[in-house]
Amino acid sequence: MDNRPIGIFDSGIGGVTILKCLLAKMPNENYIYYSDSKHNPYGEKTKEEVLGFVDQIINYFIEKDCKAIVFACNTATALAIDEMRKKHPDLLLIGTEPAYKMIHDYAPNTKTLVMATPATIESERFQNLYHHYDNQRPYLLACPNLAYLIEENKEEELTSYLRQLLGPFQQENIESVVLGCTHYPLIIEKIEAILGKVKFYDGGEGIANHLYHLLESNHQLNLNKAKKEIYFEDSNHNEQKKERFFAFLTELQK
Repeated sequence: MDNRPIGIFDSGIGGVTILKCLLAKMPNENYIYYSDSKHNPYGEKTKEEVLGFVDQIINYFIEKDCKAIVFACNTATALAIDEMRKKHPDLLLIGTEPAYKMIHDYAPNTKTLVMATPATIESERFQNLYHHYDNQRPYLLACPNLAYLIEENKEEELTSYLRQLLGPFQQENIESVVLGCTHYPLIIEKIEAILGKVKFYDGGEGIANHLYHLLESNHQLNLNKAKKEIYFEDSNHNEQKKERFFAFLTELQK
């Protein structure tokens, strides 16, 4: 048994959608969530910038003696996880990628829209994934600033931007939408209001299952059922972010 915490981070509070899945699968674990809102959004940053941000966060989790670190950010995974694994070969680092393989497995013949940050879509990691699976070549939609608008709770701007972004696809009879950013599951109702009823795919449950099996095989699961802790840290020390984070987590767990 290993009662050390699991670290999880994102460029903001979007990773709460991954944490929800981790809690459902591993309720006995302690979690430390790091929100890097000081540098949000990662999706418009260079690879070198993201590498620097992630390197600092990894060191933070090392100081906290985390037994695993979850990249609850598609962009951070795409641009930094390979380098971090080389630099820290003894750390258990778990990435988040657009659930593109799920389309191949469960809905290969549906009309699909992949939504992600520009950095994720342009990354070598995603392009390799995209060309590996023949999913009838779905629409790829780079969504600059979308994560930022969600993060900063800019409701009116967000609604207007989504109409502009998704409007051209209203006549395409989209059936499946891959949410390639952990912020995007927070706005599925707004997306459906424009595209109509669609099936959403994200990697949250797969990440939780993968980490569970890795910890189980290494005898690192926390089997103690005493009350667990979720610690939240924001790089801007923003108390409002903390409040929104726990409000989202409560809502997602209903």
